[in-house]
Amino acid sequence: MSFHVHPLAWLLALEGVALLRSQAGDLGGEGDDGDQENERFVARRIAEIRRLCAEPDLAGRTGAVVGHATTVEGYARWAGSYDSEENPLIAVEEPQVRRIIAALPPGRALDAACGTGRYAAYLAGLGHEVVGVDSSAEMLALAWAKTPDGTFHEADLHDLPVEAASFDLVVCGLALTHQPALGPALREFARVVRPGGHLVVSDIHVLSLYLGGVAKVAGPDGGLRAMPAGRFLAGDYVAAILEAGLEIVACHEPRWGELPGGHGGPLAQQWCPEAAALAYRDTPAAIIWHLRRPPARGANM
Repeated sequence: MSFHVHPLAWLLALEGVALLRSQAGDLGGEGDDGDQENERFVARRIAEIRRLCAEPDLAGRTGAVVGHATTVEGYARWAGSYDSEENPLIAVEEPQVRRIIAALPPGRALDAACGTGRYAAYLAGLGHEVVGVDSSAEMLALAWAKTPDGTFHEADLHDLPVEAASFDLVVCGLALTHQPALGPALREFARVVRPGGHLVVSDIHVLSLYLGGVAKVAGPDGGLRAMPAGRFLAGDYVAAILEAGLEIVACHEPRWGELPGGHGGPLAQQWCPEAAALAYRDTPAAIIWHLRRPPARGANM
């Protein structure tokens, strides 16, 4: 499935989100001063929207059609620059995932959809015996270079080449959004983790998919290609988690804070930085699940 993107549409969308939030009282402030600031904010947004629509450098552009790329195609092209590019989502997601992992004892750990191995390397540094699985050979090569003592397999999440109940911990970072459904991967995770074992699953939050979070890469012709991005709600995760026979220990939704370069990318920072700031402010960036496979009946855990 392809879709059309346009720089003016992106800027107007950010303005619209900012206005929606202002109309719900998200600007804060109390009393007459707060009311007046909200009124001034709305006036600035309306004036800025008029200015953007009248700007020939924006309105005169034709936009672009974004095509489709599989994750294998997309990550093959992204692998070489993945670790060197700043990724604001990882900056929000990773500290919470690491806190959960660090509180668990070392054991045998599976990094599912390991990518370039950021969690595989972290797990190995904590003393875990690490196995990594990914569908991208290019990403796996980088993961192996980071953790040469680990074991790595090229495979899909719904068909993991490992034995049942063979891991103390399963970690899956920012990958399930690429799946057409959550159930098959979560059932595989439940199969391979031992009774009483833990799982840590993170993903981009569905709200942030609409704030530029759909992963895109350049295709062979130089045009943009979007990788699959499922619009999974928290309820979808809960249903799939419970259907897989897993328990929910905790759920975290870390939010966007301040970014060094501002929100919304260079285009937003050039044309509508105030609107972009409110569009992103305190919006959940990621959703992180700490799960457990129930212990065997009668076991002391």
